Amino acid sequence: MNIEAIAKGLLPLLGGKENLVSAAHCATRLRLVLSDDSLVDKGAIQELEGVKGCFANAGQLQVIFGTGLVNKVYAEFTKVAGLGETSKAELVDAAAAKLNPAQRLARTLSNIFVPIIPAIVSAGLLMGLLGMVRSYGWVSPESALFIMLDMFSSAAFIILPVLIGFTAAREFGGNPYLGATLGGILTHPALTNAWTVADGFKTMEFMGLEVGMVGYQGTVFPMLLAVWVMSQVEKRLRKVVPNALDLIVTPFLTLLIAGFVALLFVGPLGRGLGDGISLVLSTLYDHAGWLAGLVFGGTYSAIVITGIHHSFHAIETGLLTNPAIAVNFLLPIWAMSNVAQGGACLAVYFKTKDAKLKAITVPAGASCLLGITEAAIFGVNLRYGKPFLAGLFGGALGGAYVVASKVGMTAVGLTGLPGLAIVQPASLLNYGIGMVIAFGAAFTASTLLKYKLD
Repeated sequence: MNIEAIAKGLLPLLGGKENLVSAAHCATRLRLVLSDDSLVDKGAIQELEGVKGCFANAGQLQVIFGTGLVNKVYAEFTKVAGLGETSKAELVDAAAAKLNPAQRLARTLSNIFVPIIPAIVSAGLLMGLLGMVRSYGWVSPESALFIMLDMFSSAAFIILPVLIGFTAAREFGGNPYLGATLGGILTHPALTNAWTVADGFKTMEFMGLEVGMVGYQGTVFPMLLAVWVMSQVEKRLRKVVPNALDLIVTPFLTLLIAGFVALLFVGPLGRGLGDGISLVLSTLYDHAGWLAGLVFGGTYSAIVITGIHHSFHAIETGLLTNPAIAVNFLLPIWAMSNVAQGGACLAVYFKTKDAKLKAITVPAGASCLLGITEAAIFGVNLRYGKPFLAGLFGGALGGAYVVASKVGMTAVGLTGLPGLAIVQPASLLNYGIGMVIAFGAAFTASTLLKYKLD
């Protein structure tokens, strides 16, 4: 494979050097920000040697090369284009200017929640293990092992406001350690634990206002709003506080002001917002049943194209930490959509005679079973149109089944086969059946539909 020829062939198809704003790469994709996206010839790019797909998302043009190869292409491409190396952070800043308000909101929530996902996933896995221990009676609930597993599994959710406080402050331009401290204020032991509030809580009067002494353990939206307010306060203070006093005065006043505002106004407002979203979703889930799963499962992959799906982590976390729900019933639906796109993609393998296309469809389709859909959606299914529609069809059927059978998960971030690790034990069989339905329906539809392959 001639890496230099690939890089030289790619540049004119992007509109030339003058159309390039910046370039970076991740593990599998070359990520480019361009001045004018209309100058790009995506069809020709996909015909280049080594290219496994090409798509635009979140203000970036992303060219899929695969692990290892993308590093070599990027190194050669920057030489040919005369670009300096660009960090992913700089690329994100350049791309953000091209996003609409909904995409910016989704990107912001993604930047806040993606770093937290490992903590929530590990907690969910531990909850799954604890559930099995409890269900099968492996140890007594009074045993040290059971108590420690319970501590390990609940810790991430108890300190969730602290974690969100750190990442949200960093995203909003505030001091992340002040954000974490604000999370500590809202989960202080002096406040009644949010999960035991049904047993009653104290109130106190402050300047004529009655303040409920209720904590925000496990909450999402109160912290997002509170940290946004805190970051705005901090940035405005830094403009007026003299440099010599900044280290002392700014953090002091920031926490003082933000703490009062959070406890008196923002916290209760955020709790109401989060509870309202959870109530609407749980009502749809309970009363619309399989129809809700059909609609959500049939539209999720289309939402992925916009990038707005990144914002769903906040909603899913809110479901998990709401004591009245305490289960993620959305993620199984998303999982069915991902698996279905894999089935539709793999069907193309059996329909095409093009060796290059065959080489793309197998890894792209298989990665969907692991929850990674970009290569299949943008590299194959959207490219030919009808396979993508077949994926939507399979996702709808699989989504309807998992909702009808009440499949739930204990964390966020894992779909497809890895999702088995966070599925509630009682739902494992139905989750597996749902994947078979989603994959099989999409594969069959993609096989039967008529469309032209290159």
